[in-house]
Amino acid sequence: MSDLRPSRDLRERLQRTLGDTFTIDRELGRGGMSRVFVATESSLGRQVVFKVIAPELAGGMSAERFAREVRLAARLQQPNIVPLLTAGNADGIPYYTMPFVSGQSLRERMHEGRIPVSDAIHILRDVARALAYAHENGVVHRDIKPENILLSGGTAAVTDFGIAKAFDASRATETRPDGKTTSGITLAGASIGTPAYMAPEQALGDPNMDFRADLYSWGMIAWEIFAGEHVFARWKTFQALVAAHVTEAPPPLGSRRADLPDALVAVIMQCLEKTPARRPASAADILRQLDAPVAAATVTPPEGRAPQAVRASNKSRALVRGAGLVALVLIVVIWWYLTRL
Repeated sequence: MSDLRPSRDLRERLQRTLGDTFTIDRELGRGGMSRVFVATESSLGRQVVFKVIAPELAGGMSAERFAREVRLAARLQQPNIVPLLTAGNADGIPYYTMPFVSGQSLRERMHEGRIPVSDAIHILRDVARALAYAHENGVVHRDIKPENILLSGGTAAVTDFGIAKAFDASRATETRPDGKTTSGITLAGASIGTPAYMAPEQALGDPNMDFRADLYSWGMIAWEIFAGEHVFARWKTFQALVAAHVTEAPPPLGSRRADLPDALVAVIMQCLEKTPARRPASAADILRQLDAPVAAATVTPPEGRAPQAVRASNKSRALVRGAGLVALVLIVVIWWYLTRL
């Protein structure tokens, strides 16, 4: 009960500030940085997702700088990206809005049970398309996770592009005891994102982190979809996850799923390389590598990685052919022996 009162207080505070522009309908959930509500935009009569930066994190942020960064990310217009609509400041709390997507998150779909290989590849391709477009336009997501992938109408769409960077950029510059200033990205870089899906360089707060961190997160999600559990499922704390991302090699996916196409396994494992330079060159490169396994997964299994039933069938045919060859040899030997009598 102690957690419900602050949520109601925040909702009432937002509604007073927003007036008739938006009507807050209900709370949808909360993430590491935000509180999420469903609201009705009065002017258009449409439902939107209304996300506000958690009040405990909003202190010291520049709402103007946050809104400016969100406007830059709002330029992304691609079918696999949930667009940003507006950004503003409600009683000192930065917020942004997005279309309300009717459907479910990838996390919810994963909880329902194993996803068929062809469906999983379709989802992963959609996410890779979103990443390729965003990266080409200079936007890195930095928080790719199943909760930020929405499934609706047979399409996967990624939400919250540019928000992590907007949060970092809007953090006020602080002065250290030695008189030097520290930028927002240095202060918050290590904490932005979800520990379970952070690339090693992101977990360590590397300010030079680039788009290849998103490729690592894509690989983490792909591994989890097919294996049925997180790569580092046994580690629960932030510190343990950071250490695992930095030092622990992920188990080979092929050892968990022998029915997967070799090319698919290869690109997923390549994305999980600790060194960014050893990952795929781009999300577009991931898409090119996925072309082969799509056909293989939906038509015939690749050589050397056939499902058990197919391997058993091949073995049976081989035994039949072998028996036929032996019978033929016996017939020839008997015929030769009889002709010698």
